[in-house]
Amino acid sequence: MASFKVTGGSRLNGQITPQGAKNEALQIISAVLLTNEKVEIKNIPDISDVNLQINLLREMGVQITKVNAHDYIFEANEIDLDYFSSDTYREKSGSLRGSVMLAGPMLGRFGKAFIPKPGGDKIGRRRLDTHIWGFKSLGVNFDFDSDELFFRLHTDSLKGASIILDEPSVTGTANLIMAAVLAEGQTTIYNAACEPYIQQLCKMLNNMGANISGISSNLLIIEGVSKLNGTKHTILPDMIEVGSFIGLAAMTQSDLTIKNAGVAHLGVIPERFRQLGIKMNISGDDIHIPAQEVYEIDTFLDNSMMTISDHPWPGLTPDLISIILVTATQAKGSILIHQKMFESRLFFVDKIIEMGARIVLCDPHRVVVVGLERKFPLRGITMTSPDIRAGVALLIAALSARGESLIQNIDQIDRGYERIEERLKLLGAQIERIQ
Repeated sequence: MASFKVTGGSRLNGQITPQGAKNEALQIISAVLLTNEKVEIKNIPDISDVNLQINLLREMGVQITKVNAHDYIFEANEIDLDYFSSDTYREKSGSLRGSVMLAGPMLGRFGKAFIPKPGGDKIGRRRLDTHIWGFKSLGVNFDFDSDELFFRLHTDSLKGASIILDEPSVTGTANLIMAAVLAEGQTTIYNAACEPYIQQLCKMLNNMGANISGISSNLLIIEGVSKLNGTKHTILPDMIEVGSFIGLAAMTQSDLTIKNAGVAHLGVIPERFRQLGIKMNISGDDIHIPAQEVYEIDTFLDNSMMTISDHPWPGLTPDLISIILVTATQAKGSILIHQKMFESRLFFVDKIIEMGARIVLCDPHRVVVVGLERKFPLRGITMTSPDIRAGVALLIAALSARGESLIQNIDQIDRGYERIEERLKLLGAQIERIQ
């Protein structure tokens, strides 16, 4: 298993361009199953999670043409439905969180689907109730294999329904949209997620001939159609990478420019980093972060301690909580960080504390960070990446630390960040991938 050997303390300089959005890509490439015509998708990130999903589609019978490293053409005109009952599918789909999003398009087009227990990050329980309850409302029956932890879903025909989600799940909303576009009649989805990923999916489906209104709101209205056509689609820049690079620049006192950052789709992300005292200049679609000796955390208007928490869009995405937490460790001032969604996502802070940070873990969801104001630099240690976002947070900490760090289990980082060490080396980072 690979590791990163990092020598910290170097100031970085230059330009970096974010990859295509991982979370959007997993939804978009699942949607190609909704039509037997060609779908051309551009700006797909070359990362392990997405590549596994593409390989899964290929084994299902989707004809895939790789135009270049980031552009593909998909044609799902000969799907092997027997493949879904195979041991190979159970094994491969069970290791990949994104495989759950194959269920919606499979039900919409073929009336059957299989959902494994979710794979991916070990950040807490990731239940499927929102997906299953929504499918039931559309007329889907299901059986659950408790031995293999596998859902088998089937329907004679999907019927439009009024659905109120129990939570604004992004993957749940995407799955139900992809099923409902081919259902008979009208479907309304209330309390729907409205992240840019969902907006992009809806726009792509409308370009294929779907009839979805309410895009960017939490109430989607879908008029079912009988058939979808091929289309072309370009994936947005990854907002999580953008936030990661802002935090990296601040922690390493670097002068960085993030090119083609997709500024219009970042929501509150720039403002949350500004609340940490990080300066940035936005010019067109680029973000320039100048080198700062010190950045000071804001307080609320009554001078009380700043709190930053995750929230469904247009609030702060939970995927950036780990990055913001680490970035706060070298700020001036204190902050309460509240991660509401996953009960294990903050448990990586023991390693940041070992590096010298002043952090109080209040409970599985809240930490207080007392900024060191660069008076006490972090020190390099050996650590293990527990998930994608915590792994990159540890990497940012290591790049800012004094001495050498070893980050193990970097396969987790590779799941979400494309050739990260190569791109950081171009900025002046001292980082090496070792076996």
